[in-house]
Amino acid sequence: MIDFGRIEEYGENNRIEAKRALGGLPRSIWETYSAFANSFGGILLLGVEELEDKSFRTVNLPAPEKLIAEFWEIIEDKQRVSGNILSKDDVVIHEIDGDQIISITVPRAGRRERPVYIGNNPYLGSYRRDGEGDYHCTPEEVRMMLRDREERTLDEKVLFHMREDVFVSETVRRYRAYLKDRNPGRGYGTETEDKLLCRIGAGRRGKDGAIHPTAAGLLMFGYEDEIVKQYPYFYLDYQERGADGGIQERIVSNSGKWSGNLFDFYLKISGKIVRGLPHDIHRPVREAAANCMVNGDYMGSGGLIIVKKQDEICITNPGSFRMDILEAVNGGKSDPRNTRIAKLFYLVKVGTRTGKGVPDMYRVWNRKGWRMPEIQERFRPDRITLKLPLAAGRTDGAKKDVLFGMQEYKDAVLDYVTWAIYVNGKEAGEELGLNVQEAEAVLAQMAEEGILVRAKNGAGYRLKI
Repeated sequence: MIDFGRIEEYGENNRIEAKRALGGLPRSIWETYSAFANSFGGILLLGVEELEDKSFRTVNLPAPEKLIAEFWEIIEDKQRVSGNILSKDDVVIHEIDGDQIISITVPRAGRRERPVYIGNNPYLGSYRRDGEGDYHCTPEEVRMMLRDREERTLDEKVLFHMREDVFVSETVRRYRAYLKDRNPGRGYGTETEDKLLCRIGAGRRGKDGAIHPTAAGLLMFGYEDEIVKQYPYFYLDYQERGADGGIQERIVSNSGKWSGNLFDFYLKISGKIVRGLPHDIHRPVREAAANCMVNGDYMGSGGLIIVKKQDEICITNPGSFRMDILEAVNGGKSDPRNTRIAKLFYLVKVGTRTGKGVPDMYRVWNRKGWRMPEIQERFRPDRITLKLPLAAGRTDGAKKDVLFGMQEYKDAVLDYVTWAIYVNGKEAGEELGLNVQEAEAVLAQMAEEGILVRAKNGAGYRLKI
């Protein structure tokens, strides 16, 4: 983080804090230790002062070994600091132009270690870093960190004060159709609704004989007004904005025009969010939207908001990262905030639960030569934002260029119908950027080649089994 040979070029920021420490170990370093651990990590410098021009200057520590011994004594005292997340290698003495200073590198604490706090009370002793200073965490921030410490995620909780009348039967029927199509031979089409809900973890039969929803079941399949009773801040918002920034289309959970639950929200936006975009980014964009739902902290404020612009898709959800952002980008590790919701999406083949979704997304963007996706994490309140830059100049409904030939059209249709089960000319046209007649010609050719067959229910075409 710091080149100690050029320390004069640095100044305090969100991840660097300097203390002169000539009078002994400053008490304020514990607030910064807590703040770095609960935020993004950082480095504490003892024996360094910040000048008026915001640059650093070293001051010689007369007895750095004594300061380090005192530091370790305090950090290991559970009555004074909640936990030690450092190793011996994180505390180092440096000599710069004859001055001895100390660097203390504080990593971001793991979710099972947060909040790191001073004293015995997390609500009184937890800090975070914002801008250039430490601030005292709000009770809501502490509660969010404490929730993330739990081994069992909160969406597994059975809501015994609610019954199955909170479920939207039409949503459950739609979900069952996807289950049957993506899991043939598993018997999902023959069970009663009660048994299905219990089997997939959306409900549980209580001692009273009634079916009670799990938190995941309520969020995925419940009525919006019932969801809000359990999660007062629950809110879903999808927006499409034009070149002037004005909203051209909007879907919100509290409109009263539809169920307002997560699964129906996903179905409503999964086609719209990729409309007019190259087919090879459809899957990562849809999975990014689903991951937003899987990782949202629905006890947190702000709601889940997706904004599709001409040049960017911005996806924001409440909550903080449960792992370091670099771990998520590198992949190979999955730690969803809502494991049951993740499973419900996975059952209908949305997401992989392998931790590869984010790195795969980066690979697709890199292959296209676009600006790379950007992940931001902010506090007060906790929010995660994913920004997906889009090809410059592309607009919704624009036809593919001349290089986008029949095989690419077929690939795009296959990608769509694999998710949506059925496709008609209108939907294919929106997906491919063609008019209905052109899209129908693509579907007809795929039917002639035995890739698609006409659906008996008149819904259009489906994959040939």
